[in-house]
Amino acid sequence: MFLGEYDYKIDNKNRFRLPSKFKKEIEGNLVLTKGNDGCIFILTAEEFKALVKKSSELPMFDSSLQRPLRLLYSSASELEEDNQGRYLLPSNLKNYAKIDKDVVFVGVGTRIEMWSKDAWEQYSMREDESFDDLVKGLSDYGI
Repeated sequence: MFLGEYDYKIDNKNRFRLPSKFKKEIEGNLVLTKGNDGCIFILTAEEFKALVKKSSELPMFDSSLQRPLRLLYSSASELEEDNQGRYLLPSNLKNYAKIDKDVVFVGVGTRIEMWSKDAWEQYSMREDESFDDLVKGLSDYGI
């Protein structure tokens, strides 16, 4: 389970390290892809396969469903850890998330989100919403 918020930096070759608390939870490979609201999703290969399986049940000829799937899967990339424990951030995802140097890793249960520090600060500190109002909708899903 991935929990918490961690500030990190990427180097000038677009390499990054994952927080050690997250690394302890990872078994197997990781997949990066575009996420909601301008972040990058980092999923275990197992979670990504579950997503693929679930989406394979959607109608193949429904363009309104296929467009987001195409964009999601075409942006996906398997992460490979180098011998120093770093991962390479693909430039298409770096540009999508508007990441420069400072990043924030956010644990969201079954996935990790990678945000530019500026975007995360803007997203998490929006004054037009209260936390109580935001979580009310979770009860619709039994949470």
